[in-house]
Amino acid sequence: MRVGIIGLSKGNGHPFSFAAIVNGFSDEGFADSGWPVIHGYLKARARDEFGFDGVRVTHAWTQHADVTAKLCRASLIDHAVEDPLHMLGKVDAVIVARDDWRSHLPLAQPFLDAGLPVFVDKPLSLDAQELRYFRGFLESGQLMSCSGLRFARELASVADLGALKCIHGAVVLNWERYAVHLLDAVFASVKSRPIEIARNPAAHESFTLAMNDGSVLALDAIGTGPKTFHLDFFGDRTHVHVDMHDNFAAFRATLGAFFEMCRRRRPPIAPADTLLAMQVLIAGTAAVPGGPRVAISDFAI
Repeated sequence: MRVGIIGLSKGNGHPFSFAAIVNGFSDEGFADSGWPVIHGYLKARARDEFGFDGVRVTHAWTQHADVTAKLCRASLIDHAVEDPLHMLGKVDAVIVARDDWRSHLPLAQPFLDAGLPVFVDKPLSLDAQELRYFRGFLESGQLMSCSGLRFARELASVADLGALKCIHGAVVLNWERYAVHLLDAVFASVKSRPIEIARNPAAHESFTLAMNDGSVLALDAIGTGPKTFHLDFFGDRTHVHVDMHDNFAAFRATLGAFFEMCRRRRPPIAPADTLLAMQVLIAGTAAVPGGPRVAISDFAI
């Protein structure tokens, strides 16, 4: 399976990490890549943790030729292209590795329309019309989009909570780009789903979500600060506290699910969950600090 990797967002090194997890990496190339944190966690893994049978990232494109060259050197990619469309006919699947959602439709659409399976980094889109376009591809098993933290190994500790009471979550940076990390992790861990959202009056982006089982989900996007991807689950039987820090394991599991989708053309994630996460982000953006609850259903796709 020949895979193309596309794009780069400021502060997001997913093209480098994703491609390296598939291909392996050059120590010298990564030392010159500008991504020392990624380089550090790659060096900490055993050789047999890299690679997938029959899969290779063969082509790469970013907005800047010099960055593409560094990506290819660091992650052992053979072909740098001057235009992502040059990958058509040369790859079997595509990873859109930008997390700024406004770039996703123009980058993904040519490949989806050509019938190729596509992974789109989170969040998929906060535009209802774009999501209606993406919906059919999600349902047919041609498109996957999620946070890698949906597959975080640390979530395995979320055992039988009993009747869910509440969940508290905190994530670094902002609601629009980073809250999806926690939403995907919650959706992967419990059956409860949000039905209403209110924005709390706070100096940072803080939200309270009413869930369909009567429980409550509190989410805080704390802005700048230390690396934070944290969830607390409280049930009537037990409580579990989760810090999600193993990016390599989460990304590897995400990529494995995508490659399985490529082969089987079955959605690895319930399409309704992907769309619901986007609805929650849209509803939260519309909510007024200190104002009334907003119904998630008002933003149906």
